[in-house]
Amino acid sequence: MKQFDVLILGTGLAGQSLALRLADTLQVALVTKGELSAGASAWAQGGIAAVVDPSDSVEAHYQDTLVAGAHLNDPDATRFVVENGRGAIEWLRQQGVPFTPDDETAWGMHLTREGGHSHRRIVHVADATGAAVQETLIDRVKRHPNIHILEHTIAVDLIVGHKIGKSTAGCLGAYLMDIRSGQIEPCAARYTVLATGGAGKVYLYTTNPDTATGDGIAMAWRAGCRVANMEFIQFHPTCLYHPQAKSFLISEAVRGEGGLLKLPDGKRFMPAHDPRAELAPRDIVARAIDFEMKKRGLDSVFLDISHKPADFLQEHFPNILARCAELGIDITKQPIPVVPAAHYTCGGVMIDLRARTDLPGLYAIGETACSGLHGANRLASNSLLECVVFADAAARDILSGQRKLVTDLPVWDASRVTDADEEVVISHNWDELRRFMWDYVGIVRTTKRLQRAQHRIRLLEREIDEYYANFRVSNDLIELRNLVTTADLIVRSALRRKETRGLHFSRDYPETAKRAKSTILSNRRFPLRLKRWNS
Repeated sequence: MKQFDVLILGTGLAGQSLALRLADTLQVALVTKGELSAGASAWAQGGIAAVVDPSDSVEAHYQDTLVAGAHLNDPDATRFVVENGRGAIEWLRQQGVPFTPDDETAWGMHLTREGGHSHRRIVHVADATGAAVQETLIDRVKRHPNIHILEHTIAVDLIVGHKIGKSTAGCLGAYLMDIRSGQIEPCAARYTVLATGGAGKVYLYTTNPDTATGDGIAMAWRAGCRVANMEFIQFHPTCLYHPQAKSFLISEAVRGEGGLLKLPDGKRFMPAHDPRAELAPRDIVARAIDFEMKKRGLDSVFLDISHKPADFLQEHFPNILARCAELGIDITKQPIPVVPAAHYTCGGVMIDLRARTDLPGLYAIGETACSGLHGANRLASNSLLECVVFADAAARDILSGQRKLVTDLPVWDASRVTDADEEVVISHNWDELRRFMWDYVGIVRTTKRLQRAQHRIRLLEREIDEYYANFRVSNDLIELRNLVTTADLIVRSALRRKETRGLHFSRDYPETAKRAKSTILSNRRFPLRLKRWNS
């Protein structure tokens, strides 16, 4: 049986940041379904929001975050993150992240601006910040003797004390499956951390990698943790529309640096939807694009930054320029065809300011978690910041703990299952789920659409539960099971919200309620720990 001090599920920025902060004193496992570099963090183009310019302020960043989040944000969590922004950037610089320099400023880093921000405060590495950060941390992770990397491995479920008859309460580790061999073994850990990312693959069109299947959220829910605000799915306004361009994002920074959204005839449309035009928050821009596309029967709209000099585009957006050129689009002369796509899960597993969940010994960080920072809509470039800040918070709490390791865990029982007879059932259900979620639980919602989706989810749940009980599990089955659970949480949350707020836009409830209140779903099986969320 594998055993570690800390078991971290997920190897994005949150998971790797935590591992590096713990590994000098603890034995840490990093688990990833693919290679170490897999995950959404490496796909992030824009940058990391932080107050480093003296003309900017923590208060301004705080207020921008509240406005973008439609004031559903938890004030304590929001202030906690933005106050620690500068420290997060300094820690990343110490690790060797090569942020784009600006020698004319005292802080030495170039800052860009994105939608919803009142100042230039986005620290970045050209237009591939996530990839640069991940590359830097991966190098350090691979060289650390106390970090054990388990690639091509997926967590089947958490191991919970009361479920297996143990007197030790809380999470004791997880069952891990080697994807290549199919072998499942228990892994014991003093502390287990969910850093598995979001659930973008629940939708037909997404900017997320194929690994974003809501694993951490679903496992935590089955273990008895509460989840919050799952109805708030952020659709990025500008995903490249091209038959050969799967999930390629056109960064928010393109609009921040002057890119204009246009109809096929070259006419701008954002000023008619919001006085901030192209610099409005993402939910407003995504709905505006969705409205124009449906009204006019368009396959896409266009993002035009060709009025900027070619050398400016090469300096600021080299990867976007190169990728578009591969597809025959010269962004120095042509507009970029774009459509909205599911991008970020604002809700998730409820945590406190130390990243603790309801379940003792279990933490959640990054997109898997709901810290209260994002509210009803995530402000651009706050996601990578949240990863680093809460990784630090979790590390401090774990290092101060004295939790014992429980090693006599039951083995995985596969004695009563057989090999699947028709695996086409999995691929068919996967496709059906993603299509009806896109059609019924997308950018604009109605109660009737949500109820239709819920009915189909119930049918899929029964079919998948039967399949899971009778056949040997596979990576595809585990992911499908988690996606259906996550879809159910999204729809249940959306049906509870009788208003329009942030990313949840309902035709049946177009008004915004006077009081902003979180949607909290409880699967209560033990006393709840998170007092901050109980008010």
